[in-house]
Order: sequence, then structure tokens, then C-alpha cells
Amino acid sequence: QVQLVESGGGLVQAGGSLRLSCAVSGRTSSIAHMGWFRQTPGKEREFVAAITRSSGNSYYADSVKGRFTISRDNAKNTMYLQMNSLKSEDTAVYYCAAKRAWGTSVAENEYNYWGQGTQVTVSS
Repeated sequence: QVQLVESGGGLVQAGGSLRLSCAVSGRTSSIAHMGWFRQTPGKEREFVAAITRSSGNSYYADSVKGRFTISRDNAKNTMYLQMNSLKSEDTAVYYCAAKRAWGTSVAENEYNYWGQGTQVTVSS
């Protein structure tokens, strides 16, 4: 089994920055890809960014490209999401997720493990 715990959320003004962390424990060797998703009330959970655990190759949703950076530190079993130039529309609960299967994916149903989420609120 794999456990994911997010941290780093909070309240920030528009234009500001936050860094989210996702600590991974358990059978970390079984994880091929990790990602960040976000969800606002009444909406579907949406893909934000993902990274291949071994190579560090990453990809992003168009809405965050150029502002957010995903990274991982395998020695610390931690994934990060650096969020810059935050906008009010970035307000959401952010979830980290991990999948066992190889292959890039933006679909939440392909991820096997999820964290509990961390709230990010951007005030305008």
C-alpha cells in the first residue's frame, strides 16, 4: 500500500506563491507516476500536473503552464508543486495522486492512490 499526505496549502493574495508538498510512504517502489489534481465545490476534479517518478518528465494543464512547476525528490519520497502568479481561479482543494501503471495520464480514474487534500485559497 501507498500513503500520500499533502501539506503547504493556505491563504495567499493574487499574484503570490505557495509550494505544496506530498509526502509518500509505503511501497514507493510501486509508483510510476505522480500528479496533482484540484477540485472546487460543485465541479469535477481536474488535472493540474504530473511527473514521471524515475525520469522527472512532467506535463501540465494549459491553465497552469508557465506558472506552476511540479518536481520530486525521490530520496525524500516527496513531490512538490510550486505555484507562482496565483489567480483567484486557482482556489481549490489540491490533491496529490499516484499511479502504478506506466504511461502518462490526466485521468483521475487511472490513479491508484490519493491524499486527503489541502486547501488553497487565493484572494483577489
